[in-house]
Amino acid sequence: MRAIVPAAGKGRRLKTREQDQPKVLTRACGKPLLETVLGQLDFLRPEDIYIVVGYQKEKVMDYFGPRYHYVEQPEQLGTGHAVMMCQQYFEDYRGTVLVTFGDMPLFRREVMRAMCAYHEAKRAACTLMTAENPDLVYWARIVRDANGRFRRIVEAKDCTPEEARIRELFSGVLVFDSQALFETLPRVDRNNLQGEYYLTEVPELMARQGLTVETFPTDDGDDLRGVNTAEDLAICEQVLRKRGMG
Repeated sequence: MRAIVPAAGKGRRLKTREQDQPKVLTRACGKPLLETVLGQLDFLRPEDIYIVVGYQKEKVMDYFGPRYHYVEQPEQLGTGHAVMMCQQYFEDYRGTVLVTFGDMPLFRREVMRAMCAYHEAKRAACTLMTAENPDLVYWARIVRDANGRFRRIVEAKDCTPEEARIRELFSGVLVFDSQALFETLPRVDRNNLQGEYYLTEVPELMARQGLTVETFPTDDGDDLRGVNTAEDLAICEQVLRKRGMG
């Protein structure tokens, strides 16, 4: 199994003393966000983890050292683009790929391991982690068809009034079959307001072509919290302390 960890951003919205540095080096409970994320991925070998770096990449690489693979994303053109940058390193790999993010430190190792095992048992092309958390009103929703099968992910800002009432939220964490992932990625386009390649389009494209897309619920909606603002950072620290990690 391998993991891809997009970690290329600057974090302009954080506005902390540490803002002139890569976002993933922002500290929560004394540790850089990415250090906590990598700690939860310790069921993988470091050499099987591909960290996507960009803004001030040398600082990230110097801090975490040579144990990991580093993949440069010169322009930050979205989550799908970050994964696209890794394709050349996966051409001869046939197996499971976990994608989680360097600024989302609350995902727990036991949940990610269970999700990967579920994905492999189902022989799915993709498995998405989902949860319920009524506080996260701006999170993407999971839209299902009449039979309860995954259909697509819809961003909160794009929800119809009916979709906005959906309680099942998309976490951001996905597991893929490597071959299916990199065969589908070229079909993702930038035809959106941000002009970016969204990884969230990949499960929908897979489902449309009849590939198996599964969902895996986490029982703690706080897992979904990422760090974009100073308020997010404070909440993240509260959760880490509650869990005995701070």
